[in-house]
Amino acid sequence: MSQKQRILQVNPGDNVLVALTDLSKGEELLFNGVTYVLTEDIAAKHKFFMQDLQPGDAIIMYGVLVGKAQVAVARGSRMSTENTKHAAEPYAYRPSHYQWQAPDTSRFVGRTFNGYHRSDGRVGTANYWLFIPTVFCENRNLDVIKEALHTQLGYAVTDKYKQKTQLLVELYKSGADIHSADLTIRESMVHTQRVFKNVDGIKFLNHQGGCGGTRQDAAVLSKLLAAYADHPNVAGVTILSLGCQHMQTQELLDDIKKRNPHFDKPLHIFEQQQSQSEDQLVTEAIRTTFEGLVQINKLERKPATLDKLCIGVKCGGSDGFSGISANPAVGYCSDLLVGLGGKILLAEFPELCGAEQQLIDRTKEEAVARKFIHLMQTYSDAAERAGSGFDMNPSPGNIKDGLITDAIKSNGAAKKGGESPVVDVLDYTEPATKPGLSLVCTPGNDVEATTGKAASGATLILFTTGLGTPTGNPVCPTIKVATNSALTKRMGDIIDINTGPIIEGEKTIQQMGEEILEYCIRAASGEITPKAVLLNQDDFIPWKRGVSL
Repeated sequence: MSQKQRILQVNPGDNVLVALTDLSKGEELLFNGVTYVLTEDIAAKHKFFMQDLQPGDAIIMYGVLVGKAQVAVARGSRMSTENTKHAAEPYAYRPSHYQWQAPDTSRFVGRTFNGYHRSDGRVGTANYWLFIPTVFCENRNLDVIKEALHTQLGYAVTDKYKQKTQLLVELYKSGADIHSADLTIRESMVHTQRVFKNVDGIKFLNHQGGCGGTRQDAAVLSKLLAAYADHPNVAGVTILSLGCQHMQTQELLDDIKKRNPHFDKPLHIFEQQQSQSEDQLVTEAIRTTFEGLVQINKLERKPATLDKLCIGVKCGGSDGFSGISANPAVGYCSDLLVGLGGKILLAEFPELCGAEQQLIDRTKEEAVARKFIHLMQTYSDAAERAGSGFDMNPSPGNIKDGLITDAIKSNGAAKKGGESPVVDVLDYTEPATKPGLSLVCTPGNDVEATTGKAASGATLILFTTGLGTPTGNPVCPTIKVATNSALTKRMGDIIDINTGPIIEGEKTIQQMGEEILEYCIRAASGEITPKAVLLNQDDFIPWKRGVSL
């Protein structure tokens, strides 16, 4: 788009235009030889109608049905929840001969990243030790161990907030004015010196499951924890168990072996009801883990070809620019990596509503396409039974910033997966094994989705956001990609990449996509650390397979 462009038609078949900047009532805008007079103010990221519509008329964006008019609307008026209701075309399997031309990958052919090579041939982008509780009863013990190991081994972030609190205590004791006191801490937030230079972190999977719920919940949790134990970024595991819970340790060990019969990482188990005391349990867990850290510290990063990368793509805190800047740029990066033989994971099934037919037509095998249809319909039916259909997915923040219907949000969200063929469809926790684009069944919920992507094997996650979302993952470095420059400026402490120049007409989607892949290569090599990792944003929420949008 040109630098002076103020409005955008995403697809030639659309009957709405997107405001790229704030527009005022009465403005006359020329587009493709037609003058549009705005009937009201149109905020940036929102859409206005290109023609008069009657109730029931189709609203088209991204070239597909995204809604229907609920009342008569005039050309030049703003799309809103009052005049637009979600609508999407039905979908079904149909024979397709989808053809895809990979983008020019010559810039990246022969490139490598420095990763941790595992015995089964996979390559991690990080080298973590992982603590897993089989039940929520062990969360406190994990917290105690985390405090001890993180602080002493150099993985704790310098806690400026403790320093601020201490300053407040001192001001309070001295009788000074607390409200107007300067609480600026000069020292920046950095990690202290690590004892083990080749261990990128010690991670803890605190959760609220393992007992008290259904046995099915415990079984799903076991598969999820097994997937994390087997993750390419994990080098060793410590398991803490109470003993009497639904999810027995042996079940977890069986699931690890089912997932990877050749699992050979160091793994240590401590069961509290068999221990002499809590002190003995925690002390031995720390001692044994320390010995394990010494062992995995001997591993070093070595060159690996880019086909060893597995990148999950996710959006959260989306806005009206998500499907125009960040998501298409990530999608171009996805196509580049697929062209190089790597893996891309696109999840969030509630946020594929309205984009299903396009994805089905891109699926290479009929059985895979029908698996996608089955998972989507089963998930949608469950949501409907609970009174929360996919159409209720957009959040108030999404709507405020221009995502009026779920179909608009979904078609923009699907752009993260690029244009390459769909090679596989994975149910929750199933591992990605095929090079190319795979669809992973997860909720749209940010943390449940990233948790599921890592379980399927993502070794990096590209997370796009228009409103700002402070989240990450314990074992998968999460890279934040902003849709606009204003967000990057306002929340630069959590943003890694800014795609705002696309909106401003300064860069193309292709240029930004290449920059994103370059960043991924550096992050995978440990040359640059994403903000979510620096901030220890280790969010982990298992999905119980209930209705979560």
